[in-house]
Amino acid sequence: MEGGAYGAGKAGGAFDPYTLVRQPHTILRVVSWLFSIVVFGSIVNEGYLNSASEEEEFCIYNRNPNACSYGVTVGVLAFLTCLLYLALDVYFPQISSVKDRKKAVLSDIGVSAFWAFLWFVGFCFLANQWQVSKPKDNPMNEGTDAARAAIAFSFFSIFTWRPRVTSAP
Repeated sequence: MEGGAYGAGKAGGAFDPYTLVRQPHTILRVVSWLFSIVVFGSIVNEGYLNSASEEEEFCIYNRNPNACSYGVTVGVLAFLTCLLYLALDVYFPQISSVKDRKKAVLSDIGVSAFWAFLWFVGFCFLANQWQVSKPKDNPMNEGTDAARAAIAFSFFSIFTWRPRVTSAP
């Protein structure tokens, strides 16, 4: 790739999907997208339990509905953010203005730092609520693998969302 403003080739070049897929930031973005699906999917599918004695379902994380809500919200919003920035990755070579490219790169760095922080908070919150959960609330250990998966992938997401200080988004 020829050198250009903020690491992209000359503006107006033909779109090359092979080059896009080989870029490390694109690979990390796709991995982040998959991790967000795992987190919100596992909480939505198996994060809520019913007990025979209660009519209403409850969150597997210490019966704290905020824990499940936070995990689902962050997961869904991270999923959408990944899609948005994947679209920006596709469009980036077509941006001809150096100022617009700079804004795109700086927004990528800022948004990545923000999401790394949100995933860190989510990991700490879910892990803490899981740690203080009472065994009597889930005597048959239903959904425990999904709860642990959400915690693990929240942790992994911290590193996939770390700010990408590269020359292109």
